[in-house]
Amino acid sequence: MSVVETSPTLKTPETPKAALAVYVSNATNTLREVICCPPTYYVFNAINEITKAWMEQGETERNEQMVTEWRSMTDAYRDLGVTVHEVAPDPNLEVMTFTRDFGAMVREGAIIGHFRHPVRQAETARYEAKLKELGVPIVARCNAGCFEGGDFWMLDDHTLAFGLVDRTDLFGVANLREQLEKYGYTVVGVPVPPDNLHLDMVFNIVAPGICLAVTQQLPHPFLEMLRRRHFTIIDVAPELVFQHGANVQALGDGRVLGIKNNATVNAALKAEGLDVIELELAQLLKAGGGPHCSTFPVRRDPSPTEVDK
Repeated sequence: MSVVETSPTLKTPETPKAALAVYVSNATNTLREVICCPPTYYVFNAINEITKAWMEQGETERNEQMVTEWRSMTDAYRDLGVTVHEVAPDPNLEVMTFTRDFGAMVREGAIIGHFRHPVRQAETARYEAKLKELGVPIVARCNAGCFEGGDFWMLDDHTLAFGLVDRTDLFGVANLREQLEKYGYTVVGVPVPPDNLHLDMVFNIVAPGICLAVTQQLPHPFLEMLRRRHFTIIDVAPELVFQHGANVQALGDGRVLGIKNNATVNAALKAEGLDVIELELAQLLKAGGGPHCSTFPVRRDPSPTEVDK
């Protein structure tokens, strides 16, 4: 029997499955995109202890200086290759600049919060419109109680810490816990004295396994949770809380956006091998927020294990 030579059967290549976008899967991977809003129309408002104290001393907002300081921050982001998506300020929204607080980001998309103070509640629609413009999905929404993004931290890829300070309550945390469990997240509450405003005023993850913590203001079980996760804890003195000693922004790749006047904190960060980009901030801080408060992270680089998922 003769052998008939045939061409090999060609298989139709499979169409690869579309990779799911990874937005923010931890607090320290390289920062790529942020949302920010200039303080063009910011008006001092006694809804936080920092601004309240300045107002009692007769201070008022200096918008031109605030915007100049804010621009130094966004310029620093752009110099580092971070895309800054600006939201136009609204003259009718007096305290619109601290973008961190309207919600939070996880791997799958955005969590929309609920502001405690009525003066801030209309901001959400402006920021949510920007998320829609960027194509970012909303995966959870606080529709009971209150939650603000300054109270949110990803301790690891499956543990989310929510500060119970002044702006986020038990009802808000319970509501979001129920919505986030389906994504595999464990939600823990972290009670902190209310004068501290948000958790990011007393706790900040600055690099893999390294955090700033005002240990005298944080509960012992939370500190033990950090130690079990082998965090190096840089202790921040309580008197530095209202100077935004812990309110820095992790950029990834061993870099941190910090505040020039916080010399002791900057020295401690540098001692851990981190590169601190120091911003000249004064008037913006009087409004009650630092670099972390002023930045909503949209996207960080995925971890190596997530790239091919």
